Order: sequence, then C-alpha cells, then structure tokens
Amino acid sequence: MKLKQKITTSAQLSVILLTAYAVKSFYSTAGVNDLRWILAPTAVLVELITGKQFTFESQAGYISADHTFLIAASCSGVNFLIISFLVLALGKIWRERPTEVEWRFLPIAAAVAYVSTLAANTTRIVVALYSQNVETSWFDHDELHRVQGIVIYFGFLLALFAASERFASRSGRVWNSPSSVSRRSAYVLAIYYAVTLGIPILRGSYRESAFWQHSIVVVAIPIGLTLLFAICRATRNTQTPSAGGKLP
Repeated sequence: MKLKQKITTSAQLSVILLTAYAVKSFYSTAGVNDLRWILAPTAVLVELITGKQFTFESQAGYISADHTFLIAASCSGVNFLIISFLVLALGKIWRERPTEVEWRFLPIAAAVAYVSTLAANTTRIVVALYSQNVETSWFDHDELHRVQGIVIYFGFLLALFAASERFASRSGRVWNSPSSVSRRSAYVLAIYYAVTLGIPILRGSYRESAFWQHSIVVVAIPIGLTLLFAICRATRNTQTPSAGGKLP
C-alpha cells in the first residue's frame, strides 16, 4: 500500500471510530427530546403500519392515544445505528484494501445505517405493540420484550451485512468460500459485542449484577443467529458456483 493510501485509510478509520464514539457518548446522556430526529420518523412509520396514533410528550416520548404504549428513548435504536455504520464503513475499507476508498462512502454508509435503523425500530415497536399482553412460561413481559429486540435488531444487522456483501460481490471483491463466510460473520458479531457490551464494561457496568444477567441474552442470541446465517450462506455457496474474488 502506498504512503498516500495508508494515510487516507488511517484518517478514514479515525473518522469512523471517532464518529461512533461521539454518537455513543451523546446517546449515553441524551433524553427523549434530544432523540426526536430518530424517534419522530419511527413514530410516523408505526402509525402508518398499525393505524394507532401517537402524541409527543416532552421528557417522556411518543405515547399512544389510549395511553397503553410509550415510544421512549430506549426505542431509538441508536446502538443499532452505530453498529450498522461500523459494519458498513469498516467492511468497505477492509474489502477494498489496499485500494483507497473514496471519502463520499462515509456519509452514504451513515445514511444507509439511519434508514436501516428506522426499519428495525419500526419492526421492533410494531411487534411489541401486538405482543404487549403476551407472556410465556420462559419469559415475563420485560424479558420477552428484550429478547424480541435482540432478535429483531441483530436479524436486521445480518440482513444489512448480507445486502452489503451482495452489492460488493458484483465488483468481485467478495470470495464466497465457506471459510470466508464464517470470518465475515464473526466480524459482525465482534462489532456488535464491542458496542453493546465492550463499551458498557469499560464504563464500569460490570459491577452491576443486572448487567451480567442482560449479557447472557445479548451473547447467546446473536451467536445462534450468526451460526444459522453462516450455515445458510455456506449451504447456498456449495449449491451455487461463485466466481473467485478477493478476500474481504
């Protein structure tokens, strides 16, 4: 890699990581009023799909007309937004090395991550709305809501990752061997854990017992979904011949 390319790549990596850190820091102290840029369009989409009406109440969130459901700050999906941006931006740089990636890709990755977050948020809230009175022998209402969120968010993350891989494969920059599928799946999992668990641990959340109870679910479900994704992709690749390409 030429010196100019190394400098550019290093600068891009710095911008990506600093952007992710800045958004994470903002989210850690943000209230619902600070998050209307993502909660408002989410509420509109939920209204269009469910027919329910939501009204914004300062410091609370978007509350349904019957006062039975609240779209609060925790429904903003900012963690998903950060992870999606990292998966798209870092994945692009990794796949195309040592070629220099144009700077314009970063705002494109941010825009795609934002739209994906709205889709994931809307899906999660719609599912929660229609299952708010559901409980199982395994999970109470809060635990079921948590499991639904992890499944939906990580499922959308894998779908976003698969879409980016498919787009990249058109230029011959993805090698669809079973081993490379596993490596790329692990890469998504690593970013997910770094944001959802790594940063909270660095901030001292490991001292709280509730964090470790939550971590069990956060660790287990994505591993299961990632293994299923890798198996499906590997099975598909054994059935469909693919052109050789460059390892991501």
